[in-house]
Amino acid sequence: MAGLRAPPLPGRHLARALVVGGGRILTEEWRSAALNRWLTARPRPTGFSLQPRDFRPADAEAGRAILAGAFVHDGVTLVVGVRGDPWDRPSPTKAFAEALHRFDWLPDLIAAGPEGAAEALRLVLDWRRVFGTWNAFSWAPEVMARRVFNLACAGPLLAARASEAETAKIAGDLARQARDLLGPGSVATAAERAACAAVAGVSLRGPAGKRLLDRALGKLGRALDLTVGAEGGHASRRPDLALELLFDLQTLDEAMVQRGLAAPDAVQRAIDRLAATVRFFTLADGALAAFHGGAARSASYVAAARAQDETGDRPAANDLGGYQRLEARTLEIVADAAPPPRGAWSEHACDQPLAMQVLVGGRRLIDAGAGRGIASACTVEVGELPDARVLRGFPARVLGARLAAPAAAVNAQRHEAPGAVWLDLAHHGWMAKHGLVHQRRLYLDTQAGELRGEDRLTPTARAQGPDGRHFVPYALRFPLHPGVQALVSQDRRSVLLRPISGHEGWILRNDALDIALEPLAGGRGLQLVLRGQRRADSGARVRWKLAPARQQIDGPKAQA
Repeated sequence: MAGLRAPPLPGRHLARALVVGGGRILTEEWRSAALNRWLTARPRPTGFSLQPRDFRPADAEAGRAILAGAFVHDGVTLVVGVRGDPWDRPSPTKAFAEALHRFDWLPDLIAAGPEGAAEALRLVLDWRRVFGTWNAFSWAPEVMARRVFNLACAGPLLAARASEAETAKIAGDLARQARDLLGPGSVATAAERAACAAVAGVSLRGPAGKRLLDRALGKLGRALDLTVGAEGGHASRRPDLALELLFDLQTLDEAMVQRGLAAPDAVQRAIDRLAATVRFFTLADGALAAFHGGAARSASYVAAARAQDETGDRPAANDLGGYQRLEARTLEIVADAAPPPRGAWSEHACDQPLAMQVLVGGRRLIDAGAGRGIASACTVEVGELPDARVLRGFPARVLGARLAAPAAAVNAQRHEAPGAVWLDLAHHGWMAKHGLVHQRRLYLDTQAGELRGEDRLTPTARAQGPDGRHFVPYALRFPLHPGVQALVSQDRRSVLLRPISGHEGWILRNDALDIALEPLAGGRGLQLVLRGQRRADSGARVRWKLAPARQQIDGPKAQA
């Protein structure tokens, strides 16, 4: 059981923001100073010694689109024309600008062949001309870390087409940026920054590369102790960040082997633990479970990391990093059975206790949630809390949009018997406001292939009092994966669900007072909502069951 935390002190986030903001101003003043630029530029590297291998799959089609004059990121396009300049015009979005300055396009462009490598060299040199001195946005540590990694992995290929003077400039820029990465920064990105700097160090020739590598490895070992749990899992509790860090460490390990060096024990341990984490979160469709703002990634992307896992297809654990897995023939469930991350790790985290993700027949049916708040999560909401409790205003601008409220205690017990496995979960997040404990039981009948659930709101002494007879609304939500079709029965006791591209329907039966299909926030699909009312001094219970429909669905009878 996670311990209860003391209530936050008034103004503590503001006080922290003032301290951090003041320190950040001083740090940026120093980073932009001529003396710091002179110090980080020395010693100068003598070129590249080897080409680290990025195990992430590259997209040659995206590279050919750049050759045709169009940069594409996350569905957004910036048209610059053939041999155009993306650095002299505004980007469509901030996320697009970050991807551009991270050099996310570099692996794809190089994958397009010799013509792509030549264009990549031109774009890198043009970036250097405009932003190579220092810039608060493009030299932000989180942006620069990815640029350093991508440039280190592409450096020898670029050098093969560059003049000696251009190669010296590219290698010198890489060393300077990598050294800058090892300065002060957020604990949440420390492991990534140190790993990227180490990859740069191992790629550079001469004493400059060796000194950079040694310094980066020292910082990396300490950062990994804070980032990767002893049993596995990333401190952010995001499966996709565990995957990305695994990719970076795999690249570093392989590059050090090329140099005849052995990666430190801390790196090897982290690789083993992160590989187990990725294995745990890889679901039947080959993609990752998605929690706390993380992305599922594509099956091919996940497979590229798992191909380096020496343990192969060894069965995943049943619990890892505060998550629980339940599996039957056609059902797969991952439940969040721990509090959300706090502090710097919670900038993208979700306040969605006991949320779960469900796959049927290898297809995604129910997602853990949309957005960051409990009002769009696969769990129970009491009363009305339309938004996640995150930092706002000045503290958010300095510290990021962290979760502001203290984490509630969470209990989790796992039970197994022949033909069944079940979880007894509980969280105390409604204690302060409503005097309630949310208890959730998930019972998987592995023989029948059915998932039975029971959600209880149990009152405590705090629920008693003069206002104990007023009614409080509650809602149990099931956010449907995009493309899932749903049809509510006439008696409003069941819902027919069909996953995208699936022919087999599933029935979710329940005993709630009211049931409805409602749009998710942002219009990203539908959510099934079971509603009820409870007296403040009494409990409530909703029972539900997810089971295969008796007949297959022959046509699109439902609305998506």
